[in-house]
Amino acid sequence: MADGGKGGYSGKGPRGRRRPEGRRPRRGLRAAQAQPGQNWEHDDRVGGGGGGRNFPGRRRKGRGPFRGKMYSEVNHHQRNWNNAAPSPRSRLEEEDGDVLMSDAHDMLRSRYMPYGQRPMRDRERGSLSNINLTVRRNLNVPDRSVSRGPAGKKAWFKVTIPYGRKYEKAWLISAIQNICSVPFTPVELHYSSNRVLFHVEDVAVANALRQVSRKIVAPDGYKVVILANPCLPPVTVQRELKPEEIEQLKVCMSKRYNGSQQALDLKNIHADSDLVAQNIDMVLNRRTCMQAVLQIIQDNIPELLSLNLSENKLYRLDDMADLPQKAPNLKILNLSHNQLKTDRELDKFKALKLEELWLDSNPLCDNFRDQSTYISAIRERFPKLLRLDGHELPPPITFDVETPTTLPPTKGSYFCSEGLKVLIGQFLQQYYAIYDSGDRQGLLDAYHDGACCSLSIPYAVQNPARSSLVEYFKSSRNVKKLKDPTMRFRLLKHTKLNVVAFLSELPKTQHDINSFVVDVCAQTSTLLCFTLHGVFKEVDGRCRDSVRAFTRVFIAVPVGHNGLCIVNDQLFIRKASNMEIRKAFVMPAPTPSSSPVPTLTAEQQEMLQNFSLQSGMNLEWSQKCLLDNDWDYTKAAHAYTQLKAEQKIPEVAFIH
Repeated sequence: MADGGKGGYSGKGPRGRRRPEGRRPRRGLRAAQAQPGQNWEHDDRVGGGGGGRNFPGRRRKGRGPFRGKMYSEVNHHQRNWNNAAPSPRSRLEEEDGDVLMSDAHDMLRSRYMPYGQRPMRDRERGSLSNINLTVRRNLNVPDRSVSRGPAGKKAWFKVTIPYGRKYEKAWLISAIQNICSVPFTPVELHYSSNRVLFHVEDVAVANALRQVSRKIVAPDGYKVVILANPCLPPVTVQRELKPEEIEQLKVCMSKRYNGSQQALDLKNIHADSDLVAQNIDMVLNRRTCMQAVLQIIQDNIPELLSLNLSENKLYRLDDMADLPQKAPNLKILNLSHNQLKTDRELDKFKALKLEELWLDSNPLCDNFRDQSTYISAIRERFPKLLRLDGHELPPPITFDVETPTTLPPTKGSYFCSEGLKVLIGQFLQQYYAIYDSGDRQGLLDAYHDGACCSLSIPYAVQNPARSSLVEYFKSSRNVKKLKDPTMRFRLLKHTKLNVVAFLSELPKTQHDINSFVVDVCAQTSTLLCFTLHGVFKEVDGRCRDSVRAFTRVFIAVPVGHNGLCIVNDQLFIRKASNMEIRKAFVMPAPTPSSSPVPTLTAEQQEMLQNFSLQSGMNLEWSQKCLLDNDWDYTKAAHAYTQLKAEQKIPEVAFIH
């Protein structure tokens, strides 16, 4: 072939082959054993192991780390030079475009075969001397026509997401659909090695998906790569059933239906003699075939109780996800002797109230260490199951609840003693007065010199950039998802200077003191551990006035006669619930006092005691209610009843 104008040819190599001018024969490369009538060719390996330029005089045993397999080591597929389109088995249709490092050698083997059989005879070789080969990468999608079908039909594209398996499938697809400019529905969504694969049926969708590649940030911080390459139509949608074929399928299914037992036997239906005689290829792992069967069930036998789908080569159940809607009364399902690999496929049928299920002779049965684990996993999805693979199961444990029950009301704060309640109360009032002041440097006196502090938020199920907690995401030390030990250590703030500097960077806040609930976890003479729950709102930034809920664990040591010094501070922030938002900031914080104002008259003192006894509120909140209603007992009682019904009285008002 021509060398694109780079250099001429002079001299001849072994057996009459010509080599470029000025180029010496390469040493250290093993020549292929020549057969009679064959030409010698060089060994074109990548990262060769012996005697190359980079490693003169060295020879490695075996294959080098970057060397592709020899031609003799792989199953070689001949390429049809009379047809430009690749064969269905070629990796060209699957991975043409951006190349993964793990797939590089596979592509080299499929695209370049230095020892392959020559497509033309030696006498025709001269006609190739003027052909220039151009390898095009990252082509525009519309330029490729490898997957185009008959006129009027859309092209199909295979979408590959490298390393997509480590992310939750539902989150991944939802994140892509949210950011993609063209709506799409993934077809044949499945895993292959560590990748996620699916198909789409539009050039516009393929281009839109390529545009959003690396624009979605995964929870682990990596940008999601999306590859979209032309391909043949998926097997499940290659051909729609014709009306006459559907009619023949109805006749076949009617013969297999037992009306007395309301049972349909579709075992090994692809080998049914009636369908084979009509040359109808009924493969139920194809979407068109399965959807046709389900539609016939819905239209003709929706009262179906038993369905046998054994020996149909089913390897996934996505196309049967509508079965609970098509046959809602189904009690018996036989999926034995298929190719289901994981019990997660059964999640599509969780809405069915199955009493009998057959799964034997599926690969998923080998995933369990014992029979009890197997039964437990299946019964978790079908609690009313009585028989599994023909074996009777123990009766399910159920609770017959005639009337709906509600959870008991939550308890208020817990303190070990009244003295501890006063100590913690004073500490929190002083701490959050400074924390919400705008200048948090005054918190230096609240922390020990060697104090530690960390912040975490719930694991994001959406794009962190769109989350309402985005301001806290970069500092989140959620150890359930954060595996990097270096990052874990960096996000843990050490010494009180670093702790206060970190807290000063957080958004400015206003805490609702009335929402605070304190639980003392542990108390000794030298250590105090307590948990604080409450709500706050941000007073500046992009999320101004947004209400947050928080949980904070303080570990403190006593200092002085009546003080605390924090040695460990763990802060967890989440979105507030609707109930928490409704109750937040509805009443101003009461004036701190340990007893009623001493200037109350005897009549007011008696009224206060009676109001506290009847309402259940402590003296402090009872006095506030009476004060707000000008010491009118009837008016105060009415206000209390109304606020109580609207659940606007904080729980702290009932702590005595």
